[in-house]
Amino acid sequence: MTSKLLRCLSALVLATLCLAAHAAPGASQTAWRLLDYIAVDYPEAVSNGEVVNEFEYAEMLEFSTSAGELIGELEPTPAREGVLEQVLGLRAAIEARQDPARVGALARQAAAALLAAYPMPLAPASTPDLERGAHLYQQLCASCHGATGGGDGPASVGLDPPAIDFTDAGRARERSVFALYQVIEQGLEGTSMASYAGLPEDDRWALSFHVGQYAFPEAEVERGQALWEADPVLRARFPDLAALTQVTPAALAAEMGGADAGALTAFLRRHPDAVAAAPAPEGALAQARLLVGEAVAAYRAGEGRAARDLALSAYLDGFEPIEPALAARDRELMLRIEAAMIELRTAIGSDAGADEVAGRAEAIDALLTEAEQVLAPGESDATAAFAGAFTILLREGLEALLIVIAMLAFLRKAGRTEAMPYVHAGWAGALVAGGATWAAATWLIGISGASRELTEGFAALFAAVVLVWVGIWMHGKSQAGAWQRYIEDRLSHALSKGSMWFLFLLAFVVVYREAFETVLFYAALWAQGAHAAVLAGAAAAVAVLAVVAWAMLRWSRRLPFGTFFSISAFLLAAIAVVLAGKGVAALQEAGWLPLTPVPFPRVDLLGLSPTLETLGAQALVVVVLAIGFVANRATTSGRRRNGSGPRSAH
Repeated sequence: MTSKLLRCLSALVLATLCLAAHAAPGASQTAWRLLDYIAVDYPEAVSNGEVVNEFEYAEMLEFSTSAGELIGELEPTPAREGVLEQVLGLRAAIEARQDPARVGALARQAAAALLAAYPMPLAPASTPDLERGAHLYQQLCASCHGATGGGDGPASVGLDPPAIDFTDAGRARERSVFALYQVIEQGLEGTSMASYAGLPEDDRWALSFHVGQYAFPEAEVERGQALWEADPVLRARFPDLAALTQVTPAALAAEMGGADAGALTAFLRRHPDAVAAAPAPEGALAQARLLVGEAVAAYRAGEGRAARDLALSAYLDGFEPIEPALAARDRELMLRIEAAMIELRTAIGSDAGADEVAGRAEAIDALLTEAEQVLAPGESDATAAFAGAFTILLREGLEALLIVIAMLAFLRKAGRTEAMPYVHAGWAGALVAGGATWAAATWLIGISGASRELTEGFAALFAAVVLVWVGIWMHGKSQAGAWQRYIEDRLSHALSKGSMWFLFLLAFVVVYREAFETVLFYAALWAQGAHAAVLAGAAAAVAVLAVVAWAMLRWSRRLPFGTFFSISAFLLAAIAVVLAGKGVAALQEAGWLPLTPVPFPRVDLLGLSPTLETLGAQALVVVVLAIGFVANRATTSGRRRNGSGPRSAH
C-alpha cells in the first residue's frame, strides 16, 4: 500500500474520531453569543413596530449579519443549512421591525439549533463552588459592576456603554447562566468587558452562577426550595446541570408563571447542588417524555422542523443516556423504545396526521413507563449490573477480536512476525484511547448522543470499506495456488513500512470503535452503583475473550494456508456487512441520514435494522463482495486455461 493511501486513511480516521468538534469552537460560540445578545437587547431597539434606538437597531442588524457569516464559515454539515435559514429568517424579522417577542423567539430557536449542530460545553463538570464565585466577583468585577451587582462600581463612571446592572430583572429574565458564561469567557466587543478565558473553567462557571443571582432576591430562596421539593415533574425538568445552565427565567415563566419562576431561579442559582450532575434514569426518562410531548405540540402548531429536532433530542439527550442500564435489564424493551422513537420521527418527517403523531407519542409514553419500572432500584441490581457488564464487553469485544486475530494469524502463517508489533500497538493504543474517552466522559466533558453516534457510525463505515477490500484480497489468495505464488513471489516485498502502519491503523479503528461504545456503556452502568458486580462482569468477559483468542490462534495454525485465507475472507466479509448496517443506523440515529422503515426483523448482532437505508447499504456491500469473489474465481480459471496453474509444492 502506498504512503499516499496511508495518509488518506489516516486523515479519514482522525476526522472520524474527532467528529464531535465540527468547527472551531470560537466561531460557533461567538455566533451563539450574538444570537443571545439579539434575544436580550432587541426590545431596546424596537417597540410597536418603530425603531426607538437607532444605535441599538443598527447593532441588531449587524449582529444578525455577523452571526450568519460566522455560521457560514463553520464546517459544512446537513444541519448547518437549517441553522443558516433560521438566522436569515431572524434578520428578515429584524428588518421588518417585528415584535420583540417574535424576534426573541427566533433568536433563541436559531441559538438552540446552533448548539445542536455544533455542540459546545453546556455545563460545569461538577457542582460550582459558589463561595469561590463570590470571591472572584469582588476581586474582578465589583469595581465596574458594583459590590451588589448594580452596575455602580467606582470604575464604571464614564464607561460607554455603561457597566451592566445585574440586578435589572428585565434583562436577567432573558439571560441564562450559559449566556453569562459565554460573555465571561469571550468578553464583549465594543465594551469594557474583557475576556476572562484565562480563568480555569470551574472558576468561570462559579462566577457565572454568582452573577446570575443578583436579579433574584435571596428572600425568594425558601419559596423556590419549597416549589422544588414539592413537585417531581419540576425536578424532572432539570435532570442535570446542563438543563439548569441553558434555561432562561423568561422560559420558565412561560411554563409556571413569573413569580414562581423567579423564586425557583433564586433557589437553583444559589443551590445548583440540588440538581444532579449526571441524570438519574428517572430524570433522563422524564426528559425524554417531556421532549416527546413538546415535539407533538410543535407538530400540531405546524412547526415540522422544530418537531423533528425535538423528537431527535428526545432520543439522543433523553433516552440514549440510560440505554446501557436498560439494556442490561431488558434489552428487548430498549429496542422497542428505540424503534418507537424511529417511528415517531418517521411520522413527523412524512407529514403524517397530527393524531397519528400523537398516537405514536402515547405509545412511547407507555414504553417509558415500563422502562421506569424496570429501572426501579431493587434486589436484582447486582445481577443486572453483572449481566450488563459481561454481555456488553463480550458482544463489543468479540467483533474487534475476530478482526485482530485474523490479522495476527495471517502474519504468523506468512512468517512475517516483524509486522505483528504494529497490530499489537494498534489495538493497545485503541484501548488507551478508550480509557481516555472514559476519563473525558466522566470528569471533563459530556459526550452528546449525536457525537457518540457520529463517531461510531463513521468509524464503522470506514472499517467496513477496508474489510471489503481485505476480504476480496484474501479470497483471491485462497484460490488454488494463488496463496503459494503470493508467498513465493511477493510477500517478501509486500509488507513495507506503509503497509505495516496500515495494519496499525486498521487495528486501531476497529478496536477503538468498540472501545468507544463499551466505555460509555460502562460509565452509565458504573453510575448506577453495584461496582463490584460491574467489575466482576468485566473480568468474566475478558476471561472468555482471552479463551476465544487463544483457541482461534491455535486452530488457525493447523489450517492449510489456502483454507485459512478462504475462511478469513468470508469472516471479514461478514463483519463488513454487519459494520455497514451499524454505521448507517448510527448516522440515522444522529439525524444525519434519512430513515425509511420497512417490515423486516431487527437483529442487532448482525447489524440488521428495519430501514431501507441500512438494508440497502448492506445489500450494496454484499453485491460488491460477490463481484469481487466472482472476479477472483474468473481470474484463477483464466490462469489455469493459460497454463499458469499452481506450482508444485516440491
